Amino acid sequence: MGTTASQLPKESLSEYQELTFLTKQEILLAHRRFTELLEGDERNHPNPRVPMDAILTLTELKSNPFKKRICQVFSTSENRDGSLTFEDFLDLLSAFSDSATLEIKSHYAFRIFDFDDDGTLDYGDLEKLVNCLTGETADTRLSSEEMRQLISNILDESDIDKDGTVNLSEFQHVISRSPDFVSSFKIVL
Repeated sequence: MGTTASQLPKESLSEYQELTFLTKQEILLAHRRFTELLEGDERNHPNPRVPMDAILTLTELKSNPFKKRICQVFSTSENRDGSLTFEDFLDLLSAFSDSATLEIKSHYAFRIFDFDDDGTLDYGDLEKLVNCLTGETADTRLSSEEMRQLISNILDESDIDKDGTVNLSEFQHVISRSPDFVSSFKIVL
């Protein structure tokens, strides 16, 4: 579905509307923002990629503690460099849109929190998740004992099969009991 970044054909717009939770106006705005992030010569490329560093300059992502991980999860780059095509960018915005379902949002949240991409949230993933949320400065970083206790509490609440990890269905069960999740898991351009 490649198209030059300078224009968005009507047939592409219709396809994007069918494949995302975004409105026509949101897709057009996303296209404009994506095109603004491209280097001049990239704009005429049939399927350009915006480097992760450029994506991270978006105001909507700047303060998100998971910004790099978000780019990595939505990137289809074979180099695993977090760069995004327009379709990747739309997938990201669609998953974070108000119209996305709880199932879609929880699926992507799980993937973002699964730092080692092994399909489970283990102690290492949970530790990275907590560090992203609390910050990794000396003032905000939890002590080893505080971290151990917090992760133990998370696993006690979430690890239904008691295997020491949280799988997707366990994660979705926890999220289903969190009424603020859907409204807080969003990015609006």
